[in-house]
Amino acid sequence: MTDADIQSLLVAAEEKLAAVSDSPLLDAEILLCLCLNKPRTFLRAWPEKRLDQAALAAFQTALAQRLQGLPIAYITGSREFWSREFKVSPEVLIPRPDTELLIELSLRLMPADRAIKLIDLGTGSGIIAVTLAAERPLAQVTATDRSAAALKIAKDNAQRHRVDNIRFVESDWFSAITDSDFDLVISNPPYIAAEDPHLDRGDVRHEPDEALIAAEQGLRDIRILAEQASQHLNACGHLLLEHGYNQQQAVQAIFKTCHYQQVSTAADLSGNPRVTTGIWNP
Repeated sequence: MTDADIQSLLVAAEEKLAAVSDSPLLDAEILLCLCLNKPRTFLRAWPEKRLDQAALAAFQTALAQRLQGLPIAYITGSREFWSREFKVSPEVLIPRPDTELLIELSLRLMPADRAIKLIDLGTGSGIIAVTLAAERPLAQVTATDRSAAALKIAKDNAQRHRVDNIRFVESDWFSAITDSDFDLVISNPPYIAAEDPHLDRGDVRHEPDEALIAAEQGLRDIRILAEQASQHLNACGHLLLEHGYNQQQAVQAIFKTCHYQQVSTAADLSGNPRVTTGIWNP
């Protein structure tokens, strides 16, 4: 890249990124904005502006990382979710729009005018716990993860969004949790089978395996959560689990075997069965 003006850099970067990205121009613009610390409108307003050596070197480094397949979110260190920016790193999953369905379903069950107690298991970057805590300030939210590195990122995100109604617990699912009076148990657990070909494609190649892959054809952690959640839910409490697009029948069968009632599955924006819910009514 001998021409260091914005327009020339974007043209050259788009051409290179076309081999690894479905949105090469957008990727190039995001990376350039990162290195310039400017909004995308700046790129259009000043296409002839030349980069100084520091900004140019930073852009070339970021571009090389993207060309190697590193996800944009890991390069920029952030990703938007529910209209908020969340810090992310290779220690946690990259937030995806599909998970916003969990937020929608949970908020329907959370009155805004009174306290409700919920737990987000395997919180990762904290997108579920922090979002629900921010949307329902009266809620008592617990967020767990067995990864100390992930919990640190979740805590950083809670501070970033100024929510203080969350307690963070290092725990392998319910192992460190003694409470038995949650109104909602929520999780986006690992649910991809180890042999799934999607693991060799796109961003998931760089995301933590322990947050993606589960035994028993992707159902092991879902089964554990369904079995254990009943010991931690109030009567008429709700269990909400995200799962794969092709796991609806299997997940519903697990819920019913564990004696949850009113088991149902909601579809994401693409029309894929994505979140199964059930009520614990012993």
